This record gives sequence, structure tokens and C-alpha cells, in this order.
Amino acid sequence: MNDRTWPARLSPKAAKTFTELPPHTQQLVRDLLDIAARTPWGWPQWDATDPEGEDVRCASIGQLSLIYLVNSTAGRLYVIDLVWLG
Repeated sequence: MNDRTWPARLSPKAAKTFTELPPHTQQLVRDLLDIAARTPWGWPQWDATDPEGEDVRCASIGQLSLIYLVNSTAGRLYVIDLVWLG
């Protein structure tokens, strides 16, 4: 098992969306990022037909989805977009 936790950064768009969410949804985002940080490649690719896009992932729980890039060089996740259907 991997003991490494990948820190996450939010894009300006994702950060703006995050601040507009209700507190319980913000906590759900934190929980989802915690899971993704422990297993960044454990979620499906955003576009499985793109063989070079294996580092762009989509983590989803219920009505919440995070699209993030696994930046192996910097050792962090970069959240590109956050989608809340609530």
C-alpha cells in the first residue's frame, strides 16, 4: 500500500466554485480530495480514449465530481474543475 499523500491545489475556477458551496459540500470536497490524494490513479480517466491523458482523472461521489491532473513531477494534484449538481 502507498503511504504517500499527494497535496492538492485548486485552479482559480475550482477555488471560486469551492467558496460558493455550502459548508457541508465543502467538507465533502475535502473528503473526496483526501481519498484522491491517497490513490490519485484510483479513479477513472476523464477521457479514456486519450492514451496520453492518463494523468487527467475524475473523482466522483454522488453529485460531486472533481477533475484533476496528477502532476508526477511536482508530486501534487491540480484540481482543474469542480462540479456540484446540488
